[in-house]
Amino acid sequence: MLDRIKASIPALPPAEQRVAKLVLADPRSFASLPVAELAERAHVSKPTVVRFCRSVGYDGLADFKLKLAGSVNEGVPFVHRSVDLDDKPSDIIVKVIDNTVSALLKFRNDAADHTFDRAMTALAEAGKNGRRIEFYGVGNSGIVAQDAQHKFFRLGVNAVAYSDGHVQVMSATMLQPGDCLVIISNSGRSRDLLDAAEIARKKGATTIVITASGSPLTQHAQILLAADHPEDYDRYSPMVSRLLHLMIIDILTTGVALRLGEHLRPMLQEIKRNLRAKRYAHSE
Repeated sequence: MLDRIKASIPALPPAEQRVAKLVLADPRSFASLPVAELAERAHVSKPTVVRFCRSVGYDGLADFKLKLAGSVNEGVPFVHRSVDLDDKPSDIIVKVIDNTVSALLKFRNDAADHTFDRAMTALAEAGKNGRRIEFYGVGNSGIVAQDAQHKFFRLGVNAVAYSDGHVQVMSATMLQPGDCLVIISNSGRSRDLLDAAEIARKKGATTIVITASGSPLTQHAQILLAADHPEDYDRYSPMVSRLLHLMIIDILTTGVALRLGEHLRPMLQEIKRNLRAKRYAHSE
């Protein structure tokens, strides 16, 4: 939310720019102060404060302050960074969704398309040549790895997912040049994943890593798809990070499907037909 406000400053009238700068200077105070004091601090009228809130996409000052508070508070430890203990269900809905949407939009604006292009090309080449594509993750990231395997095997490629550390090390040992290993980790600190990544690189496989910039796992990445977000993995349940990782998998799946070509379409149509027959089976 603060990034969006900062980006909107050049398009705002001078008076509303002063309100925007007041928000960015001290967002916590802005979320709690009455409109009269906000207007005085920004040297504008009270209606200007409200107009600013609407200019940046909110219904008014109350709506803006509610969502601003959700963006800047510390949240409830081990639950969610944007919620408070006394939040109503309506507050939780707004805060969780706004927090997620903000992270997704930031990723959209910051994502490096050339690294995605390299990852899609490597995965598509592995798929075309019958090479192995493997997805590793542990905990919540293991669930994302399973989702990736589910999406990729429908493309007719040799895809598997492993979340057990011993199996990851054994399987990484059997990788060869032309194979692809996709490692998914929020913190990038799992010893098992670090070991598996190092082994895979030594074996000549292409290592694609989905993690935060600066995590230890980035040292083993030939292709880094950085998933940066404000969520502290030591303090909060991994919600935004998991959704970012799932979205990155969706982007890779879509790009690889397009690169694999038109021959995929008949197979995907047949899969849909067979699933439809099971889904709508008539009872006798």
